[in-house]
Amino acid sequence: MRVRDLLAKKGSTIITIGPDEKMGRAVRLMMEHHIGGLPVEGPAGELAGFLSERNVAHLADLSFEPIREVPVRQAMTHPAPTCATDDTLRDVMARMTNERARHLVAIEGGRIAGVVSVGDLLKERLEELEIETGVLRDWVAAHRAVF
Repeated sequence: MRVRDLLAKKGSTIITIGPDEKMGRAVRLMMEHHIGGLPVEGPAGELAGFLSERNVAHLADLSFEPIREVPVRQAMTHPAPTCATDDTLRDVMARMTNERARHLVAIEGGRIAGVVSVGDLLKERLEELEIETGVLRDWVAAHRAVF
C-alpha cells in the first residue's frame, strides 16, 4: 500500500497553521481536531515546517514566559519531515522508526497532500493483520473439513 492510498482512506481534511500564528491557536487546533501535529504553511501555500506536540513541550521547557503568544515559527521543526504520496507504507514505517518521527507530511506535486502519523500506520497494520488472520483461519477450517 502507498501513502496516497492511506490518505484516501483517512479523508481529505488537512489542518494547517501559518508560521506567524500564535502557539495558543496551534495548541487549540491540535486539541479540537485530536491531532498531534500541524503542517506549517507559508504564504504561498508552501510547506514551511511542522509543529508537533514535542515542539510544544520543548518550548514550554525552555520558555520562562507564557508560550501562548509565541509565534509558531519559533517552535516548529524546519525543514518539515516529509514523504511522497508514492512511498510505500513499509518504507514510511522504516523511516519513522529510524528517525524517531511520529509524523511525516505527505507531499504530492509540491503541495501538502496530508499527514501520516504513527497511529495511522498502526491502524492500517492492525487491519492487515486481521485480514491475514481471517484468511488463515478459513484455510485451516477448510483443510480440517477435507481430512
